[in-house]
Amino acid sequence: LRELPKRLVVLGGGPIGSELTQTFARLGSQVTQVEMALRILIREDPEVSALVTERFRKEGINVLVNHQAKQFLVANGEKTLIAEHAGQDVRIPFDAVLVAVGRVANTTGYGLEELGIPATRTVETNEYLQTLYPNLYAAGDVAGPFQFTHTAAHQAWYAAVNALFDPLKKFKADYSVIPWSTFVDPEVARVGLNEQEAKEKGIPHEVTVYSLDDLDRAIADGEAHGFIKVLTVPGKDQILGVTLVGEHAGDLLAEYVLAMRHGLGLNKILGTIHIYPTLAEANKYVAGVWKKAHAPEKLLVWVERFHAWRRGRPTDL
Repeated sequence: LRELPKRLVVLGGGPIGSELTQTFARLGSQVTQVEMALRILIREDPEVSALVTERFRKEGINVLVNHQAKQFLVANGEKTLIAEHAGQDVRIPFDAVLVAVGRVANTTGYGLEELGIPATRTVETNEYLQTLYPNLYAAGDVAGPFQFTHTAAHQAWYAAVNALFDPLKKFKADYSVIPWSTFVDPEVARVGLNEQEAKEKGIPHEVTVYSLDDLDRAIADGEAHGFIKVLTVPGKDQILGVTLVGEHAGDLLAEYVLAMRHGLGLNKILGTIHIYPTLAEANKYVAGVWKKAHAPEKLLVWVERFHAWRRGRPTDL
């Protein structure tokens, strides 16, 4: 784009579409976001989508969900998108359109076809990032399964080390704990399972939520919105996944990525000193919410009796 479009249509309600929607809106464009699904950020939990959608609409963004783009028309110099909603055609005038419905690796023109290396949406590799030929490796977006800069760097280490030391030693790329963030406002970050995935896969879990509107630093910064949601193994503090929505969510997530990668649970986070007043205290507070819900009731009864005895009160101890 050589100049900022006055009226912009963004096709796609995923992370990239949502990021660019808010970016252009804040730069001054009148933005209409068109998404065929029932909500934007469909891979996130419903309350995450709702919070982001609410913010978008407050900022003047026209968020159209359950709208299927059908046709572009140009008549008398006027550009129009025809989208179907509830069986009816909706006409959306625009000056420019931004398509953000996913990316496919550009794998043609590099000799892969001549070598017979399988490459459709991505270049096919094994768990060591080797292609059909063991001395040829692929890493990053072109290899998948994630299209993140940080996973590309992660894969690059495996590809480089395996290329240097195979056949003496090689390492399987580890995707066990992959974090990601959507850089909208409020920011969205996640690692491991979210609640809708756990339900879809039938994975037993408990949910613990801490609202950031109760956090001193968030209040002081005027950012008292959002939440932390932690999924744990029932009856245990083992973390299955974390979703954060709020200011610097991607930064706050790092503590959970470390915890999950090294098998640390919420009790360890609760026992870690966090500076006051910081946003990072929220990580400790959500662990405290979990701990309160799993308080040892029988032990607390005996502790109460013990201290009553110490105070010289009648007790049946």
